[in-house]
Amino acid sequence: MGYFELALIAAVVIGAASGLVGTIVVLRKRVFFAQALTHATFPGAVAAALLGISIPLGAALASIVIVGIMALIGRVRRQGTQVAAGIVLTAGFALGAVLQALHPGVPIEIESFLVGSILSVSTSDVVLASVVLLVTVLALLVFGKELVFQTFDRRGFAAAGYRESPMELLALVLITATVVTSMPAVGAILAIALIAAPAAAARVVAPSPRWMFVIAPVIGAASGIIGVVLSRVADVAAGPTIALVAAGFFLLALLVRRMPRIGWRTGVEAA
Repeated sequence: MGYFELALIAAVVIGAASGLVGTIVVLRKRVFFAQALTHATFPGAVAAALLGISIPLGAALASIVIVGIMALIGRVRRQGTQVAAGIVLTAGFALGAVLQALHPGVPIEIESFLVGSILSVSTSDVVLASVVLLVTVLALLVFGKELVFQTFDRRGFAAAGYRESPMELLALVLITATVVTSMPAVGAILAIALIAAPAAAARVVAPSPRWMFVIAPVIGAASGIIGVVLSRVADVAAGPTIALVAAGFFLLALLVRRMPRIGWRTGVEAA
């Protein structure tokens, strides 16, 4: 299999997983948290490269530490999750930049970490992303109703006898796994676009939250395929192209949602 065919498969898998988990991120209002996570895993990736272990593994381990730190900061009086995410985002990425500067021979460049390179993903990257997608689908099939219930009605969820912590942990694990596996392809900056934009577009056109879990992965996969193909035709970077296509789908969804209103107003004015 050639690198371009592998990139197309990666685009489908990562796009679908990002759209699926992005629905959780958007519904639970965790976009800024996901963005902080993408940047703050940089020191874990650099440390993994220095130790000669798997870079995704290093990023995943760093994300566990990051989530713990954010939880502690968020519990401080007069602080919150947004403040915690902002602090961790800047401090985490700065720490990674310092580590990289102290070890210039480390095989990780800030630019490649930020924008990724889907055309150079390996078979192991695609397999790992596929496993994350499969686990995400299975988790949502088993716990999807409870997760949506807890997202929209926390008091009712608790009153029904459910515990909130397992759902919180499930959401964190799925978000973290998707962020870590998508970064080699689209990078830290662009991963959040592929996670948030398809889900936001699905929210605009979906008749119910349940349909978002169907529409968002389709938009995410389509964004990946179209972005990779356009990048090859125009001879530009694939990661930014994928992000722009995903943003384009969101704008298109807004336009489609607005069209009936425009047509109705035009008819009224004509009458």
